[in-house]
Amino acid sequence: MEHSLQTTNLADILERVLDKGIVIAGDVTISLVGVDLLNIKLRLLIASVDKAKELGINWWETDPQLSVKSEALVRENESLRQRLEHLETALEPKQPEATGKRKQGRRAAAIRPAA
Repeated sequence: MEHSLQTTNLADILERVLDKGIVIAGDVTISLVGVDLLNIKLRLLIASVDKAKELGINWWETDPQLSVKSEALVRENESLRQRLEHLETALEPKQPEATGKRKQGRRAAAIRPAA
């Protein structure tokens, strides 16, 4: 009988934690002779998906490993990058080679030591 009461209590606690959410935060610093060698900041939020969305946390929706929608975002991102690259190359001014040679000649003259 006792065992079933404990399970019910554990289920109630779990339901409350997921409904309300719980934050666990901690910092770990390893230092030697007053110099910080390693600093780890831990932030853990335990909540239901609904509660996380209420709080504005929805990173799993755009994570490529976790969401089908993210594959569409990756494809769209790649398409936009290609369009941007195409526009940039189309807008680049074409420099005549004669201009480049004159600039090199002036630099060479400025570098030569005076006789």
